[in-house]
Amino acid sequence: MNDRGRKKTRRASLERLPSCDAQGNYRAVIEASAGSRNKYKFDPSAQALVLHHVLPIGTSFPYSFGFIPSTLGEDGDPLDVLVLMDEPALPQTIVPCRLVGIIEAEQTQDGKSFRNDRLLAVASESHRYRHCSALADLAPEVLTEVELFFSFYNQQRGRQFRVLARRGRRAAQAKVARAAAK
Repeated sequence: MNDRGRKKTRRASLERLPSCDAQGNYRAVIEASAGSRNKYKFDPSAQALVLHHVLPIGTSFPYSFGFIPSTLGEDGDPLDVLVLMDEPALPQTIVPCRLVGIIEAEQTQDGKSFRNDRLLAVASESHRYRHCSALADLAPEVLTEVELFFSFYNQQRGRQFRVLARRGRRAAQAKVARAAAK
């Protein structure tokens, strides 16, 4: 019981939400809005987003960026996801989406290399991207620009980001399934 005589309830963490909803959509928790220079990171102890990094002037996130809850990647964080949608989503918004592919990548920091892949998804309620259900539905230049963005983003933080491969929806879904089983 707390000070007012009510039972204490455990607040659900955004990190522990199921990775999929009842309709079979994946969930993306947004940490950076499209067009923003600010990157936030969810802090489970505070149950809030904390400012993690600010991009240099003249750069911004190309699409809303976040994580898939209830997953754990090789870098020790939930899996990263870039969500293509019509308008930017506010940080801490949960966006139902469908996976279309994955950019498999290796990140190097302080002489240590590890996998740090980026899932690519489309908001389920998107009008502009409603036709996208596979990586091949995205313009090749969009994928190239996204890869360049992540390379630049990591370079600004003293890290290297090397793209290993682009893979489709099934590889992305398998990645989430493995990361959810951890």
